[in-house]
This record gives sequence, structure tokens and C-alpha cells, in this order.
Amino acid sequence: MQTSFHKSFKLNGKSFVNKEALLQYSKTINNSIVVFLTDWFNEQDFVVVQTSGSTGKPKPIQIKKEFMKNSALATGDFFNLSENTTALLCLSTDYIAGKMMLVRALVLGWELDIVDPISNPLKDLNKEYDFSAMVPLQLRNSLEELDRIKQLIVGGGVVANDLIEVIQEKKTKIFATYGMTETVTHIAVKKLNHFTLFRVEATKQSLNKKDVYKEEFYQTLPNVELSQDNRNCLVINAPKVANEQIVTNDVVNLLSETTFEWLGRFDNVINSGGVKLHPEKIEEKLSKVITQRFFVAGVSDTILGEKLILIVEDVNSIEAKKSLKTKLEKLDKLSKYEIPKEIYFVDQFIETETKKIQRSKTLDFI
Repeated sequence: MQTSFHKSFKLNGKSFVNKEALLQYSKTINNSIVVFLTDWFNEQDFVVVQTSGSTGKPKPIQIKKEFMKNSALATGDFFNLSENTTALLCLSTDYIAGKMMLVRALVLGWELDIVDPISNPLKDLNKEYDFSAMVPLQLRNSLEELDRIKQLIVGGGVVANDLIEVIQEKKTKIFATYGMTETVTHIAVKKLNHFTLFRVEATKQSLNKKDVYKEEFYQTLPNVELSQDNRNCLVINAPKVANEQIVTNDVVNLLSETTFEWLGRFDNVINSGGVKLHPEKIEEKLSKVITQRFFVAGVSDTILGEKLILIVEDVNSIEAKKSLKTKLEKLDKLSKYEIPKEIYFVDQFIETETKKIQRSKTLDFI
């Protein structure tokens, strides 16, 4: 399957007369891009992509080029990004998210600039961009320069509440993404700022966030339908980007065939004394008072079956523990079942190559 590229495509400000010229230029950037573009332009109808390894062992999988093109078209349609869109690639092209930024540019005719996938990719840039993709750490470290990007998607991890509060006044339209390697990156997005207000008959003082904002749920991209299995986990039917239905381990509140609220991972659910606890929802509440990286988990307990524990990344564990216990006692959003029974501190979490926390390995280390 021979593939070409859009006539308006540019890479780092350069146009190319053919794929050979593009491949030659890519050698001046990095080997990862050379390898991917070589695969993209060969006669096979698929490319081999490595999964991130955040929920299991990293593994190579085959993805059809047709599906990657369809995903690019869906993103362009959803965000209204046509040819001559200026875009910034600041993710590693070793993984699907970075590869798909390249594919979108090739298919849609974008003007793509590439920088190293560092934690503050906008630091030394003066140019403005229509679109980019980042992980939460990059977003956090790019707040001062963020206005240079018109639309931004954020994936690879949960965006903490304190960061969501900070970005409300930013001009950039920012979206969280839901997806995986098997769905060729995102199949759904939700707004993280620029919310629309509900019209409600209530005093301003009585409104909380759930009363006010209506875009708190994920909305699918075109040609994606959703359902649930008997575990209440999300089932994805997206024939444009996947051959078969994908049964996930993500527990959701399904609002329609195209809208859902993500509750957490089924394999992370903690059964503590008969009460089912979703770590991700507890972490959302705890992020109000914990500024360091952290996560909660369940460990074996003779009385409860499983007990909830909190693991915090902090080198100053003694002082941090005293301060944290005081903060948790004042956090009224937690039910009695959601209060961690024990708190552990580690100097550094075990991570994947894409900087996602490896929960199980970190727990094993503890």
C-alpha cells in the first residue's frame, strides 16, 4: 500500500517534492522519525506500534495505515483543522501519540514543527500554533507560554484539579483525550476549560461545579459508538479505526451512545469491607490538597479484605506526612471509606518510558 502526503504538508517550514526528499530531510531530525516515515511510505498496509505499558507489559501491535488516516481525518473534522494548520509536535514519536501528530500533518496538509519531547517544550519558541498535543506534565510546565497555542489536546494521564483550575482563564482551548494505541489514539475528548454555563434557577451561592458546567463528560469523535459490558466497562465500536469491538477495562457512566463519564479502571477497583472504591475518583478529591504526585491502591487486609492506602512521591517524608494527615482530616469531600488507612512515601515512582506511573511495580517496590 503506497502512501503519499498532502501537497500543503510542511515539516519545520520546509516543503518536499516527493517522499524521498522528505525521508532524506528526516535524517536530520531523529532516527525515530526516519524509521516511522520509512514504514509509512512502504508497500505494507500496516505499521508496527509499541504500546506504552502503563497497564501491562509493552508490546508491539500492527495498526492499519487506513485506520491511522481515518483517525487523522476524524480529528481534523472534530477540531476544524484543515490544510495549512500550524501544529507543534512535542511528543516522542516512539509511541502512537507522537506518530499520529505526524500522520495528521501528512494526511491533512499541516505545517508541522518538531521539537524535542521535553517537559517545557514551548520555552524557547516564539511562534504561534493552531494545534498541539501534550502530556499533563508538559501542560503544567508550559502555562506561561500556553497562549501561543489555539487548541491543545492532553493525554497520557489525568489532569489534576489544581491544574484544571489554573487553565480556566487561558485563551487556549484545552481538551482531555480518551483512547489507546488500539484505537489509534483518541476516540473521545472532553473540555477542560471554556465551559458553557447551564441556565439554572438557583442563587449563585448554592451552585457547585456540577450544577454549573455541562461539558464534564467525554464526547466521541465521528463514527464511534459506545456500549457497556456486564462489568459496566466501556465497549467501543469504531469500525473506521479498529477491525473489531474493543472491550476495555474502563468503568464508565454511559450517558448515551456517544457520551460517557470515566470512573476508573476495573482492575484498580478496591473492595474494602464490601464497599467498592474507585481509586481514580478518590484521587480526584485528594488532588485538592496534595500537590506532589500520588496514587491510592488496595492492599490485602485480614478484616476488610482490602484496605485503601495512599502512596506519595516525596523525599521529605516525615514532614510531609505530618502536614498531609492534617490536610486529609479537613477534606470534607471524602467519605469515611475513602480515607486512606495508611500513607507511604517513596522518593520516586517507577515509570514507563512515557512517564506514566507504573502502579503495580511501585507497590511491589514498597
